[in-house]
Amino acid sequence: MSGSIHPQQLTPHARQRRSFLRVGGVTLAASAAQLLHGRVTTAAPSADRIASADQVVCLWLPGGVTHHESFDPKPQAPEEVRGPIRPIDTCVPGIQFAETLPHLARQADKMAVVRSFAAGTNDHFDGQAYALSGRNILPNGILSEPNFGCVIHHQLGATAGLPGYIAVPGSTRPGPPNTDMFVPAWLGQEYAPFCTMGEPRDADFRVRDLGLLEGISNNRFARRQSLRNEVESRLSAVERPGAFEGMQQLYGRALDLMTSPKVREAFDLAQEAEPAKEKYGRTKVGQRCLLVRRLIDAGARFVMMDYGYDWGDYNNLWDNHCAPGQNQPHMWKMCKVPYHLPAVDQAFAALIDDLAISGRLERTLVVFFTEFGRTPQINSNGGRDHWGYSGSIFYAGGGVQGGQVIGTTDSIGGYCKTRTYSPADAVATVYKAVGIDPHQTLLDRQNRPVPIQSTGEAIPVF
Repeated sequence: MSGSIHPQQLTPHARQRRSFLRVGGVTLAASAAQLLHGRVTTAAPSADRIASADQVVCLWLPGGVTHHESFDPKPQAPEEVRGPIRPIDTCVPGIQFAETLPHLARQADKMAVVRSFAAGTNDHFDGQAYALSGRNILPNGILSEPNFGCVIHHQLGATAGLPGYIAVPGSTRPGPPNTDMFVPAWLGQEYAPFCTMGEPRDADFRVRDLGLLEGISNNRFARRQSLRNEVESRLSAVERPGAFEGMQQLYGRALDLMTSPKVREAFDLAQEAEPAKEKYGRTKVGQRCLLVRRLIDAGARFVMMDYGYDWGDYNNLWDNHCAPGQNQPHMWKMCKVPYHLPAVDQAFAALIDDLAISGRLERTLVVFFTEFGRTPQINSNGGRDHWGYSGSIFYAGGGVQGGQVIGTTDSIGGYCKTRTYSPADAVATVYKAVGIDPHQTLLDRQNRPVPIQSTGEAIPVF
């Protein structure tokens, strides 16, 4: 992967001091309730918290989505920059998107597009860690800071019996080496995301670790649960009280996930009517976004739609160098491949539209993030390379004033002409929406004070 730093020196997360007993069908899955020793701290929302959003959807497209062929077309640029992709009018006079986004163009009145977003790095690992955490960290520490979804879970708690941070499917692994960047870091594993894994558009899609293992009946499960409870009650006498209490809480949460019909229903795409599936598109991104909508409807606090390094089709779908090993067509053809920008356009627009129709958009913040944009120049292979000096993201719902564009880039989309907004600013904007002070100090697992963010101010989208 061009421009990537290979963090071979990364150390794995600390292992839990003592694994829970596995008794038949009763397991604490890593994605459901990963455990580490130490206390469990669930922060209660402040009584004076001012928030415009109660729920958050993060539409995460790692790899570096082209801004030229999406939200920041440059019709006056030289042909070698703009190519044949035309700009189209949106429903907001004076705002244009690229022709690849006709559905989102009709939702522009609900969107605040930020065109002067810049990560300041051309490296995937650095840019993604920065975007997911809001903290600009050194390459050898890309797993040292918690995702902002973990912070929201920590500060505001889980809702509706669902995990506080759900990633659909949470399988992005940039590399080499393949690296899981969905991390709670110093917050502790109890705030790690619940990753559905699997592929929602598949007919046999089933969320892992949700329900009983094959061959385990309800009666058998109840007997083994009773046995486990008896064993754990004896162990509690010799365990450190705080640690045991925390692990018991996590076990209880995992058990609730495994046995709750309401939770299983929220994850069950089979209950969606065929017209809804068609509205979102029968693509990977379409059905993932449909599952996100179901989870938000069920009351989930924070849901991420993760789409990037699934290693199928054209390798990383958004890292469009068009290098020989990627087997991609020219950039101007690639962005029209049905499951590239056209699929994103259909799925994102359907999600925003459904949330608006249901009335949930008013209190649900929808954000689209990617780590950086692409170069103004087309390279010799017909692709665009990493470009950390400009790019586009957007916000919708949750108190956002729609129908606006914030920031501008130069005539070829190379550099920001107005104030540049960093990933720290982008994440601080999410925190502001949910009523979290991004500069407040939290205690890590060693009781050391750590600010949520050391830099970053909210972008004026509200």
